[in-house]
Amino acid sequence: MKEEQAICYSCTNENCFIKKHLHLEQMKQYVLKKHSFVCKKSQQFITEGAPLQGLYFICSGKVKTVKTGINGREQIVRLTTNGDTIGFRGFGTSKRYLIGAYALEDTVLCNFSNETMMEILQHVPEFTYALMLFYAEELNKSENNIRKIAHMNVRERVIDLLLYIHRKFGQINGLIDIELSRKEIADFAGTTEEQAIRILSSLKKEGLIKAEGKRVGILGISELRTEIMEHKYF
Repeated sequence: MKEEQAICYSCTNENCFIKKHLHLEQMKQYVLKKHSFVCKKSQQFITEGAPLQGLYFICSGKVKTVKTGINGREQIVRLTTNGDTIGFRGFGTSKRYLIGAYALEDTVLCNFSNETMMEILQHVPEFTYALMLFYAEELNKSENNIRKIAHMNVRERVIDLLLYIHRKFGQINGLIDIELSRKEIADFAGTTEEQAIRILSSLKKEGLIKAEGKRVGILGISELRTEIMEHKYF
């Protein structure tokens, strides 16, 4: 992975935890300790079960985080982009990463070591409080995802995924701004690649989506929302 110069004070990611707290005098000393680098497309930078090496913040790019499931199959558990935090679930008593992480495109990452993060948490209470709220929100999302898997059929899970990436990444020229293979869509929706292809084909025939290569565009967003409304999409 190639070294990269990423300056926190000129960063445009207002939702980044570090950026949000740069107004605090204490943070000046900590941002000088970070390590930034470029992770190439498809390259793995976190291995599930590996010793914790601090937290990662996305400066620019897109990342998928995965968890190993039954028969060693990787399940996508999160898609992340500019300003998002990666590796936070391992930042506790286990001291090991509970997920793996791959770059979906060339991505600039900022890493704060275990030691630096502990110093921030111990000396910057505003940051610690914000991180606590973040953990609470992520726990709520995880519980909602478990409910979705239990109550949604396969078609509804694929639709839920499409609406999620539409919200998360937006559309450019009619296509959602992220490339996902049919296998990645299947992994995230908790189904097989064959079923995902069949459902996407059906949605395309119904005029609800369009597809160009690895990109999908939503044509009937209100219709898709209505289809999963009973699961409290909003």
